[in-house]
Amino acid sequence: MRTICGTTIAVLTVLLSGMTNAAPFNVIDFGAKGDGVTDDTAAFQTAIDAVAERGAGKIVVPYSPKGYRIASPGREFVEGKPCRGQLVIPPVRGLNIAIEGEMPCKFLYSYQVRPPESVRHNFTPTRFGAMGMPNTCIFSDWTPPEERDPKARPWTILATVEGNSCKGKFSIGQVSIVNLEFRAHLDKDTMYPKGGCVNLQNASRAIVRDSQFCLDDNVGDTILKKSLQPNPCHTVGLMMSGDQNDNQVLNNVAVQGFRYGLVLGEHVVADYLYVHNCEEGIVFHDATHLSVISHVVAQHNRVILSTATDGLFGHRAATCNVIVGSVNFESGIGLLPEVSQLVAGVRDPGNRLRGSLVWHQPWGDGKFPVVGAANFQITRFGDNR
Repeated sequence: MRTICGTTIAVLTVLLSGMTNAAPFNVIDFGAKGDGVTDDTAAFQTAIDAVAERGAGKIVVPYSPKGYRIASPGREFVEGKPCRGQLVIPPVRGLNIAIEGEMPCKFLYSYQVRPPESVRHNFTPTRFGAMGMPNTCIFSDWTPPEERDPKARPWTILATVEGNSCKGKFSIGQVSIVNLEFRAHLDKDTMYPKGGCVNLQNASRAIVRDSQFCLDDNVGDTILKKSLQPNPCHTVGLMMSGDQNDNQVLNNVAVQGFRYGLVLGEHVVADYLYVHNCEEGIVFHDATHLSVISHVVAQHNRVILSTATDGLFGHRAATCNVIVGSVNFESGIGLLPEVSQLVAGVRDPGNRLRGSLVWHQPWGDGKFPVVGAANFQITRFGDNR
């Protein structure tokens, strides 16, 4: 009997009987509890497989104060193809799938380490356990194996499967993520995550709106004297489609706490990106076709905008035609985590960036360090052009 990602067609037929073709699928109907304790991996995967069997559709994720726990190990391969996801979007070429939470995500959690005396300035000292569940949240508490090869696929909570179409090796037509927060697990012993949130590199079209990709706890604690450490693992918050993709849309998207925050390519149109506590906040591998970002809020990132090394996650390193309308940033210098203190506003040692960027620092030393980027116009907001 044929299966889709481990779910038999017979099971899907029973689950789908009584649902009209026009109705969105609700993860609760597939057994998800959303109590923060039950492993909801199978329920989510069965819902995804049901959409794949129908060929298109929306999966609705109701708000839950405790969040949806994804605890099952990630799958290295699906149907013999690389994946590395705990939840898998099946390789169905024509598939058009949307996964949507109940309401837009609320940004942002406190990811900087504030000392106890900061209470004098009306700041609360950072402590573990301070993060609530104000968003429709899918979280993982599974710790993946460490992956230190930059060319290997990253482990993520949700992943597409490698296909055969175009240079991006696409296997799915379109994936949309709306109103959802994904939380990867922060290893408290090492103080860095070993997995990321979402990998859509094998979807030829990707749309992400009002969503957040972060860690399951604060990245620093003054009382415990711990903070986020440099990550030897090549983790990513959100990776969009690979080379030769079609439209890539991001609107009101936040990413926090990873070695690479957003990994992007060509055809990107984005508005209001929030990057926080990443070693490299926004990373472009290839943008032969122009990509445009309207506004970026960048707080406490080691590098805000960079170009990828050749072969990162299987992407080719090529010219990156990028326009960034504005970057509003805080450097994090003098605050923990040390790994989040600004080293470069733009890092492009191969001079592959073409286009422009305008930056603004509301307070600080007024510096925006640049490495390379000889072909990229960088201007401070308010300067005469």
